[in-house]
Amino acid sequence: MQEILTGRGDTIVAIATAQGVGAIAVIRVSGANAIDIVNKIFPSKDLHLQKSHTLHVGFLKENDEVIDEVVISLFKNPNSYTGEDVIEISCHASPFIQQKIIDSIISKGARLAFAGEFTQRAFLNGKMDLTQAEAVADIIAADSKAAQQTALKQLRGGFSNDLKQLREELINFAALIELELDFSEEDVEFADRKKFEKLITTLKSKILDLINSFRLGNVIKNGVSVAIIGKPNAGKSTLLNALLNEERAIVSSIAGTTRDTIEETLNINGVLFRLIDTAGIREHTSDAIEKIGVEKSLEKMRGANIVVYLFDVNEMSDEDIHLQKELFEKENIKYILVGNKIDELNEDDLNKKFIAQNILFISAKEKEKIDSLKQKLYASVIDNSINTENTIVTNARHHAALKKIEESLDDIEAGMRNQLTGDLLSIDIRRALHYLGEITGQVEVDRDILGTIFGKFCIGK
Repeated sequence: MQEILTGRGDTIVAIATAQGVGAIAVIRVSGANAIDIVNKIFPSKDLHLQKSHTLHVGFLKENDEVIDEVVISLFKNPNSYTGEDVIEISCHASPFIQQKIIDSIISKGARLAFAGEFTQRAFLNGKMDLTQAEAVADIIAADSKAAQQTALKQLRGGFSNDLKQLREELINFAALIELELDFSEEDVEFADRKKFEKLITTLKSKILDLINSFRLGNVIKNGVSVAIIGKPNAGKSTLLNALLNEERAIVSSIAGTTRDTIEETLNINGVLFRLIDTAGIREHTSDAIEKIGVEKSLEKMRGANIVVYLFDVNEMSDEDIHLQKELFEKENIKYILVGNKIDELNEDDLNKKFIAQNILFISAKEKEKIDSLKQKLYASVIDNSINTENTIVTNARHHAALKKIEESLDDIEAGMRNQLTGDLLSIDIRRALHYLGEITGQVEVDRDILGTIFGKFCIGK
């Protein structure tokens, strides 16, 4: 784990763009000596005399040897990303040139930045709170529109503002409780217990909404895992190809062609779905390799967010489907029943054979009703809340802290029912305030937690 909260007076440097050959690369320098250091290799202008938020074209030189012609972006403290003096050097993206510039800057007194150290400094210097810092990493890692929009909302302070309001309301009442303790001998009551009960009820409702949003938030951030399961030769690989609109899986009329799981991603309405084509499930097989594939299929089924149970309408009966539904419900597995090969059976026979089972009928081969399946997948895990301005929790650390806050509020409620004294109530209030502050970094956060958070960033961020 990287060293954290040390060396904040150091000047740091790192490549902020992706490594490799390209047209332009950006090298970022931040710290008290950033301008002094870059001035030594940028003889074109004295950067100390230039205004903040300005661009300067010139040559970088090391011992009169030209390294590259660059554009210097100058940001003076405190109006910069990190809150320190920051210089960004736009150079030609030759790996040799990039390394030459970094070596030169290090030789003048800077050091190479840790992963996430620029954003860490922004947090430590009060340019953003901890939830916003984590949102930076989420934006970089976003691989769908929904993930990007949710992270942007957090970066703009949506989640922070919600928590700030909750914290302020609790602090106001906590102050009155503490005031009562100062006048305990005079038996006065500054805090209206009835109002406090209503406040706690309101706070619990808001906290529960945030906790419950994590299921959706986790889906948005990490994608939805969808296991396509069914008996051999039901058309699972054909369905995967139809959903992806490309020939990704081998299709054959021979049962058991798919021996291992195949995983691909599909974007539906801005949400990432991770499709898993599994080996056909049958109770008895003498093929050792196929048996391993079946075991993997069952494992994927249990770990998926949702299961698409695909069956051949020619081979399954209404009773078979009913038994399969009972199995899924007993195992608490979220599922969609999909009847395949409707091109081989007329509509009247189909309706007579399967009665009121909530089945989506498709033809994977003819790509019929594939769009309907996509929309059903989307609707089964995503509701309208994804398109609203409601705050959605996507971070497991935030979710764990919110659960602790809920427990604290439960204890406060129980204490009030049992008419506990203010000094005992204040213990649970402080605990709730602690966990609220821990989410945003308004209280001292454990060094290991910060190391874990910022260690996930890329070096130049």
